Amino acid sequence: MDNRDEVREFLTTRRDRLTPEQVELPGGTNRRVPGLRRTEVAMLAGVSVEYYSRLERGNLSGVSEAVLDAIGAALRLDDAERSHLTDLARAANESPIRARRRSAPAGVRPGMQLALDSITAGPAFVRNGRMDVLAENALFRALYADLYALPERPVNLARFVFLHRDLAEAFYPSWSTSADINVAILRTEAGRSPHDRALQDLVGELSTRSEEFRVRWGAHNVRHHTSGEKVFHHSVVGELRMIYEAMEPMDQPGLNFLIYSAEPGSPSEESLKLLASWAATSEHPSPHH
Repeated sequence: MDNRDEVREFLTTRRDRLTPEQVELPGGTNRRVPGLRRTEVAMLAGVSVEYYSRLERGNLSGVSEAVLDAIGAALRLDDAERSHLTDLARAANESPIRARRRSAPAGVRPGMQLALDSITAGPAFVRNGRMDVLAENALFRALYADLYALPERPVNLARFVFLHRDLAEAFYPSWSTSADINVAILRTEAGRSPHDRALQDLVGELSTRSEEFRVRWGAHNVRHHTSGEKVFHHSVVGELRMIYEAMEPMDQPGLNFLIYSAEPGSPSEESLKLLASWAATSEHPSPHH
């Protein structure tokens, strides 16, 4: 497919953020570009300036894995960025017919829902790369009660962050960080699934309706969302500080199974117990009806 604009902007933004000092090259004051020059990246990667210039213009046709690795090392790409560059190269070299054969999972197996329901100590859910929530347990629905009260289905975390700002900013004490993460996940998915029409529609909608989204989308940041800590502010139980672990089902690439948990003996563990009690005695909108 023709993804030259994506390739060009990704490589350019990665080059612009690096200074000569970061890669142990002389800097000097007479520089017209904010980051490295193309000649410097080419030298670090061990390729000709002409060849690297062709790549940065967006032409990844026929590029080898060894060259991609060299470019990744020269630009100090992290694991998520290296994978993204590989995805862009695959898309550039893939036949449209074969590429369109892949489709994002529309739901989860019954066994996966049973697994979610068996998790009672913390919120757990399964989402796709578009940030659609495909399945969840009772504690996740209680945690995101404001989101489930909205009429939009499927529940989408990115729409919540950018199109329901008042609710999202009250729920996420660090809204800006949550916004960054959501966009980076969507950008990663766009590289992995460039023919996903629903993803294209979502990005178009968010770009049209949210300047905050447009700015972040233009940064071309990507992310592997695997583990970390998040802080929420729930309208009933207050602050919840939890760690999360994310897993990808082996036979369904693109899905993420995420589990939140609180430190044993912490105030957040007590708050989670209160949340479970509140969930058991409250009416919540059905996630799938």
